[in-house]
Amino acid sequence: MTKLPAFENFPQKTVDFLKKLSKNNNKEWFEKHRDDYNSQFLEPAFQFVTEMGEKLSGVAPNIMAVPRIDKSVFRLHRDVRFSKDKSPYKTNLGILFWEGKKKMESSGFYFHLDSKGYFLGAGIYMPSKEQLKIYRDAVTDIVLGKELKNAVNKVLKKGNYSIGGKTYKKIPKGYDPSSPYADFLLYSGFYAYSEGADINELIKNDVIEYSFKKFKDMLPVHHWLVKIFK
Repeated sequence: MTKLPAFENFPQKTVDFLKKLSKNNNKEWFEKHRDDYNSQFLEPAFQFVTEMGEKLSGVAPNIMAVPRIDKSVFRLHRDVRFSKDKSPYKTNLGILFWEGKKKMESSGFYFHLDSKGYFLGAGIYMPSKEQLKIYRDAVTDIVLGKELKNAVNKVLKKGNYSIGGKTYKKIPKGYDPSSPYADFLLYSGFYAYSEGADINELIKNDVIEYSFKKFKDMLPVHHWLVKIFK
């Protein structure tokens, strides 16, 4: 696929824009640089969604990749109504590809970029109460629990990956702490991830190929979650 002009020098130019925004996080500056926002942030993000969506569809046929704000691309504007920090804009790019009916209640692949580094993840960050029960019941199922353990092992053996979402210190009530996979009950969300503090890791590589390889390495966790939430 021939890359569109808006996608050239991505993610370097997006990082440059985010650095400037972090130093000038106000509406007046943003409005003066709206053209930069469109050409250096929004258009490259949409192109990334389109290209990555095509590649992911080969390994996750039902993946949703929608190049629109509030769909695959998270909005840059912050909701400051209940926040002490009144900065009107986020200083990162967030992109999500999901497989399920509701975006934020589905397992998916997440791409995060800011001026300090990057984050690539696969899984679900904040499941609903109903989903959390489905997850816990699956963990304590002898077959599904073993499948999750195997999926995690496959990901971790790939190298620079971690499992996130572990927030509880005690096994939830109603679940057997002696279950062979009880440690997975300590998670309020469940996702594999790889992150880096050196943005050059993305810049010096083909960002699509680099990110896609990471997503493919984390597929076992994603597939397990998609299976239990069907």
